[in-house]
Amino acid sequence: MATHQSNGHSNGKTNGHNKEKSNGHSNGKSTGHVAEPEVDWKFARAKDGVLATTGSKLSIRAIRFKISASVQENGPRPVLPLAHGDPSVFPAFRTAIEAEDAVAASLRTGELNCYPPGVGLPAARSAVAEHLSKDLPYELSADDIFLTAGGTQAIEVIIPVLAQPGANILLPRPGYPNYEARAAFNKLEVRHFDLIPEKGWEIDINSLESIANKNTTAMVIINPNNPCGSVYSYEHLAKVAEVARKLGILVIADEVYGKLVLGSAPFIPMGVFGHIAPVLSIGSLSKSWIVPGWRLGWVAVYDPTKILQETKIAASITNYLNVSTDPATFIQGALPKILENTKEDFFKRIIGLLKESSEICYRDIQENLYISCPHKPEGSMFVMVKLNLHLLEDIHDDIDFCCKLAKEESVILCPEM
Repeated sequence: MATHQSNGHSNGKTNGHNKEKSNGHSNGKSTGHVAEPEVDWKFARAKDGVLATTGSKLSIRAIRFKISASVQENGPRPVLPLAHGDPSVFPAFRTAIEAEDAVAASLRTGELNCYPPGVGLPAARSAVAEHLSKDLPYELSADDIFLTAGGTQAIEVIIPVLAQPGANILLPRPGYPNYEARAAFNKLEVRHFDLIPEKGWEIDINSLESIANKNTTAMVIINPNNPCGSVYSYEHLAKVAEVARKLGILVIADEVYGKLVLGSAPFIPMGVFGHIAPVLSIGSLSKSWIVPGWRLGWVAVYDPTKILQETKIAASITNYLNVSTDPATFIQGALPKILENTKEDFFKRIIGLLKESSEICYRDIQENLYISCPHKPEGSMFVMVKLNLHLLEDIHDDIDFCCKLAKEESVILCPEM
């Protein structure tokens, strides 16, 4: 009985059904079925990382996608998307013709197809500095402005600069989830302070000192507020600045909705109080000009006493941007003309549309037993409502409500994350 498989040559050996298989050479040796050693893939550890385990829970886009997926193809009406601040899909919210002309002219020069400096084109930075200085008691320079790919990248730039070992940051609740997500990705501890609905969603200033400690580096304020629609008064912001100074922290002021004020309360930039506590302000074209797809924003350094220069925060922002992506060069090239030429009539029209929508929304909510609105929106594009869950059958939480509303009514809302 043969014990080896032949190699295919007529050497008189049979291949039969043997108990061992040859290695294909006529050397009489057998390889057998040897199991491959298991590979220890080092990158597999990523499955336990923040992005893999909690990234989808921290992303507003992931939540919106989940809710949008609930919409039925044969729904009762065309989809009504009310879950994010991008009304550009509606013709009434088309951007200013001056902005479109500026971008077209910039592109046609043929001179802006190149890489820009990491911090932005000098002319564009100067234009933003001049634009913002109009509302300040001091002048900004081009060196105080860092151009970013929208307000989102501005957040991405600031958070890592502050994420030193053991540090923490104070975030508002309710708030904009991108701050929490970026903090988690950079292992920066988050501590929350509440916004008080009965006081127009003002910051609970008395709680700030109790939640801060020696490792607290900054606090975030969003004004006009996303998602609550509030606009903070001069007096309230002054108190915030005083507490920040007492705690020795900087203020990150998200002011992307600064031009979209619907009520009588004026928008006060946090930079007005830069002499009390240093401020990093986030702005963009996205909301006020209704062009989020153009991806152009900025970080403005409101620091007349040069604290952020001495502590190398500004230098750290520069270093980050030098290894990061840039907003499109031709959009940067158009920025000076966009800021200079856009007429106030454009903003008045956009504010009028938003104000009309907010008033209809607020009025109808007041007549509904199942939801309530503690404060009429005064700015941004949002209204915060409360679900009266005890009156709703088979609704477990806000995400459940939004998914079922999308399925049954083709209306997409955003849950409070």
